[in-house]
Amino acid sequence: MSDILPQIKLAAVQAASVHLDRQATVAKACGLIAQAGAQGADLIAFPEGFIPAHPCWFTVRPATDQISLGLSRQLFQNAVVIPSADTDALAQACSQAGITAVIGVCEKQADTTGTMYNTQLFIGPQGQLLGKHRKLNPTLAEKIVHAGGHGDTLSAFEAPFGRISGLVCGENGNPLAAYHLLSQYPVVHVASWPAFVSPTVSLAEVIPTITRGLAVSMGCFVVNSTGVLTQDAIDAYQAGEVERNFMAPLKGQGYASVIGPGGRVLTVPLAGEGIVYADVDLNEILLRKVGMDFAGHYNRPDVFDFRVRTEAPGA
Repeated sequence: MSDILPQIKLAAVQAASVHLDRQATVAKACGLIAQAGAQGADLIAFPEGFIPAHPCWFTVRPATDQISLGLSRQLFQNAVVIPSADTDALAQACSQAGITAVIGVCEKQADTTGTMYNTQLFIGPQGQLLGKHRKLNPTLAEKIVHAGGHGDTLSAFEAPFGRISGLVCGENGNPLAAYHLLSQYPVVHVASWPAFVSPTVSLAEVIPTITRGLAVSMGCFVVNSTGVLTQDAIDAYQAGEVERNFMAPLKGQGYASVIGPGGRVLTVPLAGEGIVYADVDLNEILLRKVGMDFAGHYNRPDVFDFRVRTEAPGA
């Protein structure tokens, strides 16, 4: 019998957090999981830091004034412990929907009071925690509240239809991280993004530029999930007139998409919040890998020597 890969449905979330409200955002995530499951999706991907929010306020106001410090305190108070009652709720939603999920969270460790991580949480369709990836290098002002992850969380995970991998925002452009993941032969890669980055970075341009090439080099499907800027978040930032004018045209925008292993965008843009879907045939990956398998016959191990430290810190 031939080893024919399955056809699956991929779901990319384009939505806003309930700003800095962990419980409400977990409930919103569970609702989106149920919605995607009812549509027959096999995998649903969420934006960067979806629970409880991504610290975009650092883009539009001083990092250490009283407003920013207050928002950062709320971020820690509402950050997610893995595992916890919050992840149990997400796991139950995945189990009920029969779907695999990759969820962006701001993570804190149990019984700590300071350090947070920019994390992707992987949950299987039986509600099992498959693992997590902590963003290796916080980008720009994220460094104020996020520590960097390590090689122990840079891994692909087994889903019913094949392996899935993930990277967060700018690290999707890191060729070494991408190579380590592609060497594990994922069939789907999740790229998680915020609602916006800075006045000098247009996610409408950056996301397809990075991830179309990533889909080709990794030889897999790429799911882009993005945040959405709301008026509630803008009001919480309490930014000045110049910064409000920068954010105003970004409100309600999102950039979710699914990209095929040849670099073709398979979805149409979505206006406002929602879920973008794509029915895909994983056998398309095989055609890409016949020509360029960068982990196999299209590599030169006699020329290149690549080492990844996959041990946990202190191991």
